[in-house]
Amino acid sequence: MASYLAKLLLYTVLVSTFSLLCRAQGGATHQQDGGTDYFRREHSLVKPYTGSGMDIPLWDFGGSTVVSNEYIRLTPDRQSKQGHLWNHVASNMRHWEVRVTFQIHGSGKNLYGDGIAFWYARDRMEFGDVFGSKDKFAGLGVFMDTYSNFDGDHAHLHPYVSAMVNNGSIAYDHDHDGTHGQVAGCSVSFRNADFESHISIAYYMGTLSVYTRVGQEHDWQSCFNIDGI
Repeated sequence: MASYLAKLLLYTVLVSTFSLLCRAQGGATHQQDGGTDYFRREHSLVKPYTGSGMDIPLWDFGGSTVVSNEYIRLTPDRQSKQGHLWNHVASNMRHWEVRVTFQIHGSGKNLYGDGIAFWYARDRMEFGDVFGSKDKFAGLGVFMDTYSNFDGDHAHLHPYVSAMVNNGSIAYDHDHDGTHGQVAGCSVSFRNADFESHISIAYYMGTLSVYTRVGQEHDWQSCFNIDGI
């Protein structure tokens, strides 16, 4: 099944790079330089971002998104703002890795936007209430959740990174921040970091792996590795 890669949706964020690598069978992990990963330009964003005029070749954007040569700002530091960025080239790769460099920041002390989501999904640019995209999606969503909607204590801290795999029939549980439908997750302190943060999302031989690197950290930190996806 052809999937579409990808959508980013967030409240208050700058995206510096977005790159997709095609992984050859038997390839190295994302932390190694084994020469078996192949950069896919048609699914990636590199500076300068704008083409002729204010368009980004092969990408659609809208909402509050602002594009410059140096960065893409999906939303300003204001309430109830949404921005989106979709790649419009279908992806048929069996094994892949996405790396995103980003910043999420704002002046709020207690109330924050919901966060940012990466989508590897069948349907593109269908908007809704799940980080700006439609509920009951078909595919993979990786959520970088900056605000707890749960009226109680979670078993984890926010910001929180989690993944949900959906066949189009499962509703996202807003009241519990999606924890009942997640395949895995981890807490990561990327909000208001002084320097850019990084996330790696990889799918290889049925295993979904997510790693993060926040601020000036030199080493990738494992968030989760889940088999059988």
